[in-house]
Amino acid sequence: MSDYPRYTNIRLEDDGPLTWIVLDRPDRANALSNELLDEFSAALEWLRTGGGPIIGLRGEGRGFCAGYDMGQVADPRGADPVSDRTRLQRNLNRYLTMWEHPKPIIAAVHGYCIAGGSQLVTFTDITVVAEDARIGEVTIPVGAGYVSPVWATLVGPKRAKELAFVPGNWIDGPTAVEWGWANHAVPADQLLTRVRQLADRMALIPADMLTIKKFAINRALDAMGTRNAVSAIADADALAHLTPGVAELRQRIADEGLKSVIESFRVPPTMTLSQETRDDGTAPAAR
Repeated sequence: MSDYPRYTNIRLEDDGPLTWIVLDRPDRANALSNELLDEFSAALEWLRTGGGPIIGLRGEGRGFCAGYDMGQVADPRGADPVSDRTRLQRNLNRYLTMWEHPKPIIAAVHGYCIAGGSQLVTFTDITVVAEDARIGEVTIPVGAGYVSPVWATLVGPKRAKELAFVPGNWIDGPTAVEWGWANHAVPADQLLTRVRQLADRMALIPADMLTIKKFAINRALDAMGTRNAVSAIADADALAHLTPGVAELRQRIADEGLKSVIESFRVPPTMTLSQETRDDGTAPAAR
């Protein structure tokens, strides 16, 4: 570890064939600040030739990541759509670096994985989640097209719309696997052990072969339009930040306070609809 670079908001950890990138702002719920994202990009670049043959991604503390830092990255500059769009695209370019990285990247998700955190994970190659993980959208709808379109590449359009059309919507670990967003849901206390076991098996394949396998599959996804779909996301969100609805929400936050506005948007997640009872108290008939 002595030759590993050191950072302030993330850290690198050696774990057999894995080199972990650990989001390390537990006091801020691992929110994605500009500084953290810059360090994340620098770590990915270093890991092209340094570290183990497989990269792991996890969060320190009670959860994986609560999304973009509301004080800077998630603060839309509505008056300047060009710089806003540039800012949004810069984040997507960081994540596409994971897509293009020569090493496989496995995400280990525990606790909460919200908004920008879920967007980050979507670009990894394999995702293992804790069964009690909470994965979803930001509660206050201040954006329109930044997170859920990335989900659509994995879960399909109807489920991506279900996620996006309800404020603060979220799914648990087993549902994430059912939808195709994650590969496996495991007990929370076994999450890192299971990821290490997976990495050990993957490492039996030579590193250069893993690179070729990853690029070959990604090329197939590019042919299906995945990269093209991602390229329009920043445009949609920059447009949303200029709408009267978002301006009204920003004013409400200023007048009422963030916590009060968040509470006004809290509703049950839609993943429970299939299990909810009828008005007469009976469960829906099995199909």
